[in-house]
Amino acid sequence: MSKQTSPEFIATQQHEDLFRRHPERFSHSPHWNGQKFVNLETGERNVKAILTWLRTRQPSAWPRWVDNPVFAAPAPRHSPQLDQWHVHFINHATVLWQIGPYNLLTDPVFSERVSPFRFAGPRRVRAPGIALQDLPPIDIVLLSHNHYDHMDIASLRYLHERDHPQLITGLGNAHYLRRQGIDAIHELDWWQSLSWKGLRIHYVPSQHFSGRGLRDRDQALWGGMVVETAQGCGYFAGDTGWGRHFHDIAERWPAFRLSLLPIGAYEPRWFMRLAHINPEEAVRAHKLLRSSVSLAIHHNTFQLTDEPMNQPVLDLQIALQTRELEPERFWVLAEGEGRDVPPL
Repeated sequence: MSKQTSPEFIATQQHEDLFRRHPERFSHSPHWNGQKFVNLETGERNVKAILTWLRTRQPSAWPRWVDNPVFAAPAPRHSPQLDQWHVHFINHATVLWQIGPYNLLTDPVFSERVSPFRFAGPRRVRAPGIALQDLPPIDIVLLSHNHYDHMDIASLRYLHERDHPQLITGLGNAHYLRRQGIDAIHELDWWQSLSWKGLRIHYVPSQHFSGRGLRDRDQALWGGMVVETAQGCGYFAGDTGWGRHFHDIAERWPAFRLSLLPIGAYEPRWFMRLAHINPEEAVRAHKLLRSSVSLAIHHNTFQLTDEPMNQPVLDLQIALQTRELEPERFWVLAEGEGRDVPPL
């Protein structure tokens, strides 16, 4: 089967063609310019910059495979009390976030590759810290955007068939999912929210972009999530470069009990800065958001950019020292490792 006739390629073309035929579908959104979604601030990576990076990049050597340490499996339900929080880092941007009796899962990615093709594209160098079939029942999936290392259709389809969770995401992303039989999807614009059993979940801006093919660039919205409870708020940043959205979020919420902040995929800086923060900026975001604790995500699993695999954690340690922040305030958990989130 050729690349052009593979099921993945055909599905991607269908997504792109549908989007291009209906440019008016998001005219109600202030973040839609009539042709695509746009960031709060100007600046994006154009085709020339992409080609320059591809031509000149010097990716570091990553190991072919790394074995994970073994940790205790998560409890099916952490606690009957909403003030009891627990997190397990699974891999990349996938975190099991247990808030009392509820299980939330961020950007579930369990496939071998993050690519439209089974035979090419970034391939994982370690197993998920918790196997997909070993997850406890999932109540809510927080889906930040549609890039392959965040929207893994196979994983989402499995969870839908097993648990039928509520899936919360940005405008335009339901199209990719409903074609796979996935429903119970709630699409939100930036700053919109919904309530669910004592939780209020807000979709918030990030500095990034979207697309799963050549012709659907920025046709679906990207963002982060704030989960608000009477016992504190948590923030999942998704993918993001530095931008004013961090200040806007900090103005709306006085403090965060937990922040999930990306630290990887940031080199070369001239090219990646508009889409991914680096560890120093992650620490800066932690302090700006007045986060009690933060958890490092988006590292250690897929080689997406040019830095060595262990560089994000090393740079995070330097940033914590430079900004005089205790390491216990910014967690780096091994894949599968869990930890109780202290109260504010």
